[in-house]
Parts: sequence; C-alpha cells; structure tokens
Amino acid sequence: MNYWLGVATLTGIYMIAILGVSVLTGFTGLFSMGHAGFMAIGAYTSALVTKTFHVPILVGLICGMLAALLIGLLIGYPTLRLKGDYFVIATLGIGEVTKLIIENLPDLTGGARGMTDVPGGATFPLVLCFLIVTIWFLHNFIRSKHGRNCIAVREEELAAASIGTCVANYKLLAMGISCALCGISGALLAHYMHYLSPTMFSMVKSDELVMTVILGGCGSLTGTIIASMILVPLPEILRFGSVQEWRMVFYGLLVVLVIIFKPSGLMGTKELSISGIRGFFGHGKYKGKER
Repeated sequence: MNYWLGVATLTGIYMIAILGVSVLTGFTGLFSMGHAGFMAIGAYTSALVTKTFHVPILVGLICGMLAALLIGLLIGYPTLRLKGDYFVIATLGIGEVTKLIIENLPDLTGGARGMTDVPGGATFPLVLCFLIVTIWFLHNFIRSKHGRNCIAVREEELAAASIGTCVANYKLLAMGISCALCGISGALLAHYMHYLSPTMFSMVKSDELVMTVILGGCGSLTGTIIASMILVPLPEILRFGSVQEWRMVFYGLLVVLVIIFKPSGLMGTKELSISGIRGFFGHGKYKGKER
C-alpha cells in the first residue's frame, strides 16, 4: 500500500510540471525541451533554503517557485523573440546548462554526487492540495481573457497581433506560469525523495514532459491529466516478473500507437467537465423516454 501511495505521490508531483508545460506548449504553441532545468532550479533552491535556514518546507516551496519564475522570465525575455526551431534549441541549451552548473558547484549542490539529507515533508495530501490548486488555477486562466489570448497566439500569431494582442507579453506570461509550476514540482520532488542528483533533471526528463502533453492533446487540460495518470506510473505498473525487462519497450510502443492512431492526442482540444457528463447522460435518458 505504501508503495502505490508513493507512486501516486510521484504522479501528482510530475503532473504539476506537465500541466506547467501544457500552458506553454499546449495552449501557447511554444515547444520547450529544457523545462527539467526549471524543475532543478526549484528543487535545489527549496532544498538549500530549508537545509540552511531550517525553515518549514512551505517556505522552501515558495522560494523554489519564485526562483524558477524569476530565472524563467529573465531567460524568456530574450529567447521568446526567437522563432520556431531556434526557440526549441535555446530551451534545450538552457536545460543542459542548468544541469552542468549544478554538477560544477559541488560545495553548494553536492555536484555529480548529489545532495543528501534534504528535509522531508512532501506527503501525498500536500501534493494533492498543490495539484488541485494548480488545476483550479489553470482552468480559470484558460477561460479568462489572458488564456484566450494565449490560445490566439498558438493558432495564428500574426492574426493575434493584428487585433491588438501583445504577443510578446503573452508568451512571457505563459513562460512565467510554466516555469513557476515546474519550480513547485521540483521542490516537492526534492522534499519527497530526500535526495537530489543532476541526473534526475536530464534532457530525457524534459522530453517526457513535452511528450506527455502532446499525447494528452495540445490544448486540453483534461487530456494532459489523463496522459499523466497513464504515462507517469506506467513504468512502475509494468515492473513485475519477467515483464519488467520489457517495460520500457511497452512504454515506447504505447507512445508510438497513440501518435499513429490519434495524432491529435487522447483528447485533442476537448475538455471533460462534470456538466458535460451530466448533459450527456441526461440527453440519452431523455431520448430513451421519448422512444
């Protein structure tokens, strides 16, 4: 039971980061291959603050979020002016540079050996609270004027600019929200694992974040959540008997099948809501009576 509770906790932690990437990639149309770097910034900042000053982990989480947000905005201001593949390459470099900086500061971060004795406290209820607040915030943000402007930038940047939308500001807004959520996710991961290593925030992790957003459906929070609930715990679910030797093969096969048969993702741009479910079943019941 404790094992599966741990898997659920890790799923919730990574889901926060994936939802952050969804804001930038899914709703604003900017692909980033270095957001694991912002998770690392949040993780190490929170770990250092709590270890050095012996403050509650909530203070560390806030510091980790603010550090990732600030660095994201500082980096985003010049890089968001780049177009297409150039922005992707820039974010890829940012992620790798962050990892190298952590590895080359052994006195501060522990270097390649990692940081040990990170204060704990990231329990499942705490992670669940942060996840619920994140979903609530993003749901309202996407439905607001600012969220609709981000979607307009994704659909057609030139048309959005022609009707008075400040494209640069909304790109920077999406970047800030995305980096802040990745910072919180990294901080929670640090206080759950009690240990940090640069290898935990490699380019592969950035690829997994983006891949989950794409498979869930660019432009769908529901799709992102469903894809996270499937793909994040899947390697652990397949870890039994002789199957565990092939678990990453099954993982890759599932990804390929979804891309082939559902290129728009599991949900596309659709959202699943309680009112929609009620309306669907209510409509079917009414039709049955009418017959």
